[in-house]
Formats: sequence, C-alpha cells, structure tokens
Amino acid sequence: MPLVPGIGAAAPSAGLGGISGLGGSEWQIDGIGGVAGAEAPAKSFGSMLGDQLGALDKLQNTAAEASQALADGTATDATTAVMAVERAKLSMQMAAQLRTKGVEALNDIFHTTV
Repeated sequence: MPLVPGIGAAAPSAGLGGISGLGGSEWQIDGIGGVAGAEAPAKSFGSMLGDQLGALDKLQNTAAEASQALADGTATDATTAVMAVERAKLSMQMAAQLRTKGVEALNDIFHTTV
C-alpha cells in the first residue's frame, strides 16, 4: 500500500469534503482541481526525486557530448552545443538551490523547540 494518497474522481458518497477513508487506514482525496474522472498515478516523493535526478543526469551527459563534439569539430551547429551546456548549467543551479532550501528547512525543523 503506497504512503501517498491516491487521487480519484469525485464520488457522491465521498464523505467529508470529498475525503474518503476517514476512520480507516487509507486516505483518498477525490476530485482535486475539479477534474472529474481524471486518475493521476500515485508516485512517492522519492521516485519523483529519482526521476528528476535522472533527467538532470541526462542533461549533463547531453551537454558533455555536445561540448565534446564542438571541441572535436564534428558539431554541425555551435549554438545547439552552447544551448545544451547552458540548459545543463541552469538545471544544475536549480537543483543546488532546491537542495540548499531543503537542508535549510530540515535544519529549521530540527532546531524547533517543543
């Protein structure tokens, strides 16, 4: 059973405010965003983070290949190589900023007095 609640279509007997499963061990929120009948796959935070890190790795590899082709003289278009490198650079900067913000948030939680 996944830890992330599933998102389903709105049901007339959904319970309190569209939340079904109250009193049970599983929560499900129905009809998010007014999209009736749209089923979104339930993915965990870890799997989404892994997918995004894989995409970042792919961008880094593409940029490395494009810059290598540019250095070898086999690149047909220099602007494509420069765009790939800049795209990878910006993606890495964003990932670093997200990591920094996540660490700061975690430190704030740890330093909270109870």
